Amino acid sequence: MTPVNSPKRTVGILIFPEVEVLDFAGPFEVFSRTRLVPGVASRRTDDSAPFQVFTVAKTTDTITAVGGLRVLPDYGFADAPKIDLLVVPGGFGTRPLLEDTDTLQWIQAVSQQAEQVTSVCTGALILAKLGLLANKRATTHWGALGFLAQMDPSIAVQRDQRVVADGIFTSAGVAAGIDMSLAVVELLCGQAVADETAHYIEFPRDRC
Repeated sequence: MTPVNSPKRTVGILIFPEVEVLDFAGPFEVFSRTRLVPGVASRRTDDSAPFQVFTVAKTTDTITAVGGLRVLPDYGFADAPKIDLLVVPGGFGTRPLLEDTDTLQWIQAVSQQAEQVTSVCTGALILAKLGLLANKRATTHWGALGFLAQMDPSIAVQRDQRVVADGIFTSAGVAAGIDMSLAVVELLCGQAVADETAHYIEFPRDRC
């Protein structure tokens, strides 16, 4: 378990136009609510929080997510702090990102120095575009499994798993990002912390 007073890992969650809301909000909830000290009272402060969580976009202009939710990013690419754990969510907006040089270059640069890279839903397509999933097992939203396989035939696409960990964590669609985030919490902080976090947010864990 990470000592309570150790430096917090930074969790940078990418957001972009037409990002799926739960793809980024689910991981934000998990990582921001994780505590090394169990119980409701520990959530009233950040004293035992092992993560510092923030959103990042190309600029700090307002982002309109799927469904019309408007979100103000914490940072733009130019001023984002060092990221230890990168979360790349999905949504309809991932298709334009496949041709967005600025975003692709930023993800590539961050992935090279991050401790852990993760994706939710069709965020896996972005990682595949960059070659980050080559020769790995991975998954994505059920509606994009075929596309992921076509993008890079070396990827062993897992069609029946919510979370796949093969160096990089990928997850199935939307709500599966919560499962993925809890799996990362377990890896970094231990099963007891992950289970207690799931209990706090009242989410039944799925370790498949």
